[in-house]
Amino acid sequence: MANAKEIQNRMKSIRDTMKITNAMYMISSSKLKRARKALADTEPYFYALQAGIGRILRHIPDIEHRYFDERLEKPKEERKKGYIVVSGDKGLAGSYNHNIFKLAEAKAAEGGHVELFILGEVGRQYFSKKNMEIDTSFRYTVQKPTMHRARMIAERMIENYLDGQLDEVSIIYTKMVNPVSMETEVQQLLPLHKAKFGDLKDLVEIHQEEIAFVPSAEELLNRIVPNYLSGIIYGCLVESYASEQNSRMTAMDSATNSAKEMLRDLSIQYNRVRQAAITQEITEIAAGAKAQKQKR
Repeated sequence: MANAKEIQNRMKSIRDTMKITNAMYMISSSKLKRARKALADTEPYFYALQAGIGRILRHIPDIEHRYFDERLEKPKEERKKGYIVVSGDKGLAGSYNHNIFKLAEAKAAEGGHVELFILGEVGRQYFSKKNMEIDTSFRYTVQKPTMHRARMIAERMIENYLDGQLDEVSIIYTKMVNPVSMETEVQQLLPLHKAKFGDLKDLVEIHQEEIAFVPSAEELLNRIVPNYLSGIIYGCLVESYASEQNSRMTAMDSATNSAKEMLRDLSIQYNRVRQAAITQEITEIAAGAKAQKQKR
């Protein structure tokens, strides 16, 4: 059994660690609130863009546009798929990063030519060790998501799609369902699917309000779609960031509770060692007093 000094040193170490986990919990809580507020402030604008695209498609359901080109002529094994993988810049967030990696590897195993665009330092290190094909020039942080960063990512993906370097673009991220539940999801960005913007069946026979497209519906889509995709990416970045902070809060809360249990156990152990030492001292004093009495 450890002596009292060793137990005290261990208890001090645990208390110091508990201060760190408590601080990390509070920091993640603050970051989570800010991220959710930022998303709530910007969501209405991008919902309006989505409604605008749907309105164009309702009036011209048969419109052919490059952002809706599914390139069905290409066989599955020859299709070039790009996945934006949103991981964290650091660990200590429970299973957050592990779930992202698991889903990304599953998608990569489905076949075809797959290229990964990794967001987050943890993800870059993980997939580099796996010798998987990743874009090494795609180096964005996931801390404090901004619209500017989302636009840069969207522009890069749109350029790769239009140039034929990619036939499909999707993003793998973590969605916060509620404060205690998160889901890792895949959302396709390109090509767009008309069905996503509402039911367009039999719209030809339904009277629509008259709308003039200036300069043209195609040009409007050229302007609206990039902003819409930027909004989708921004939303995914914020959702992932909020999920990471929530996972870290849960992990730190669990670590703090474990530390408290360890302190309780060590406190009991320390009291037992201390009582044993006191009993030993009393026994020695009593034995010494008895020996002195016998000498007299």
